[in-house]
Amino acid sequence: MVKNLWNSDAVRERFLLVNDTGQFRIAVIGPTGSGKTTLSRQIGKKLEITPVDLDALHWEAGWKPAPLEIFRSEVNQALSAPAWVTSGNYSKVRDLVWSKANTLVWLDYSLAVCGWRLFKRTLQRVFTQEKLWNGNHESFRGQFLSKDSLFLWLVQSQPRQRREYPNLFQQPEYKHLEIHRFESPKETQNWLDRL
Repeated sequence: MVKNLWNSDAVRERFLLVNDTGQFRIAVIGPTGSGKTTLSRQIGKKLEITPVDLDALHWEAGWKPAPLEIFRSEVNQALSAPAWVTSGNYSKVRDLVWSKANTLVWLDYSLAVCGWRLFKRTLQRVFTQEKLWNGNHESFRGQFLSKDSLFLWLVQSQPRQRREYPNLFQQPEYKHLEIHRFESPKETQNWLDRL
């Protein structure tokens, strides 16, 4: 059951901008390793709303990306809930997510912070053989010795996000978003504690 927290004007002012349903629709974005999925789960638990992990909808067995039509359809279906929080940066579904969201949380952490978090997470996943989406798991070779390494992706994508996101936020179709940009985990935690 979705919890509606907007019981008074004072509460409304204290929390986030909402759309006409009066429900949270939050998109969490940021570099790989920043903690998007962890934060979206924490938000989901705290606000009693559904977390939607875009990676889980994007990756099929064998690390094959879902066909675009299927990916967009599944994302659209997940976002039909009255309230949700997403984690992920997929530009191929950005129009769906951002247009339906009312709040955007950007984890704009340094490469050092994201790299350290990614390193710890990757080692844990490799050594425990943690099953991820659709039976996939990370390998040492794939993450540390491959051109598809998330560490390379981090170094390539983080500077691009810093260039592109501010411009995207200015687009008319995204002007409705309440944007929270956090440059450190402490800032993010302070915000989360106030929810």
